[in-house]
Amino acid sequence: MATAISPNDSFYAADDDMRLEVFCLIWLDANSNAKDTRDTEQKLRSIINHLKKFQDVKKCQKFIEERSKNDRITIIVSGQFGQEIVPAIHKLRQVISIYVYCFDIVRNKQWSDKYTKVKGVVNKLDDLITRIKADYRIQKIVEEPLSINIFTTGGSSTTGVNGQFVFSQVLIDCLLRLKPTKADKKELIDRCKQLYQGNQYELSKIHDFRQEYSPEKALWWYTRQSFFYKTLNAALRKQNIHFIFLFRGFISDIHRQLKANLAEDTLRAYR
Repeated sequence: MATAISPNDSFYAADDDMRLEVFCLIWLDANSNAKDTRDTEQKLRSIINHLKKFQDVKKCQKFIEERSKNDRITIIVSGQFGQEIVPAIHKLRQVISIYVYCFDIVRNKQWSDKYTKVKGVVNKLDDLITRIKADYRIQKIVEEPLSINIFTTGGSSTTGVNGQFVFSQVLIDCLLRLKPTKADKKELIDRCKQLYQGNQYELSKIHDFRQEYSPEKALWWYTRQSFFYKTLNAALRKQNIHFIFLFRGFISDIHRQLKANLAEDTLRAYR
């Protein structure tokens, strides 16, 4: 399709070594002569930050196959490349959705209809972005694992104590006791800027966070659709101790707000 990618296969986001989020967006297309590429990429990265672009089917397939089964990959592919790569990667666990972006919808639906992970065949960028955004809202709930798994059966001692559970409790207790510093906040913000380099949507929120954050707004920031909850959840899920350490002041703020808003009486909830 004509409005896809830049000439070289390259990361548009942070390197894999720095990446915390499990979701990844891949765009495979041979045509690099695009005028609205930049705007499109910004819109896509406001949904899934980690964007990887390819012009070569074999390189793209190799990248996908080498990803962890815990990763969750969404793929945008042209009609021509789609016919070649979709049969090869459709059954991989890490691939959760595929979108064919093409000129001829009827023709490409003929071969793609038999693949359940192909969620849409579209010829307009706005339709593509809208569909990915709507599907991602559901996928992040279904596919994203718990932030920190304290119920794993691994690591139990001879007395039957769950080592992972004990570790998580000790870690949380230490985090709540350690006082944060301005240097920690600065390092956290600098690292988040690196993770979201080129993503103007998230960088603007990082700027707002640096200027406007206060302990009374911790829960507001955590429940906001932004880098804050994405990065904190990912750090907890991957047990990235350094990132968790940098977040300790904000974790304490969230803890205090939750305690302050704890219901005194039993509540009954209905589904």
